Amino acid sequence: MVDYEGELGVVIGKEGRSIPASAAYDHVWGYTVIIDVTARDLQATHKQWLLGKSIDTFCPIGPWIMTADELDAENIDLKCWVNGELRQDANSRDLIFDILTIIVFISASMTLSPGDIIATGTPSGVGIGFDPPKFLKPGDITRVASSGIGEIENAVA
Repeated sequence: MVDYEGELGVVIGKEGRSIPASAAYDHVWGYTVIIDVTARDLQATHKQWLLGKSIDTFCPIGPWIMTADELDAENIDLKCWVNGELRQDANSRDLIFDILTIIVFISASMTLSPGDIIATGTPSGVGIGFDPPKFLKPGDITRVASSGIGEIENAVA
């Protein structure tokens, strides 16, 4: 029950802990795209996300990072296709928790360090959300693209 989640990645460039919202963007070095892959059966069986998301090859990131000054963080498009079928189409302004809130929340309990990458969460359209679910299978091609950043494409093996 392998699923895909197209996500925006926030790359930290300046260390911080208990970062206030007013300074959150000062800690962002740039942005990238992520295919957050999840084994839903493991996630459900173990009632935790770690096992379902920590399998080798399960979080491809890239293909590069665009610096924070090159993009408007509150207006980044994100799309995900599986075998050419558009499944996710959203914008960073649609995030349940905006980038500032995510940085504030995470840094309240842990130090963010340069090079850390935060996956911001996925828009609707993941495989488990379909009836019946549309999980990935060998040979499927997943592509995630983001305006101003680029795209990553992977085949399921």
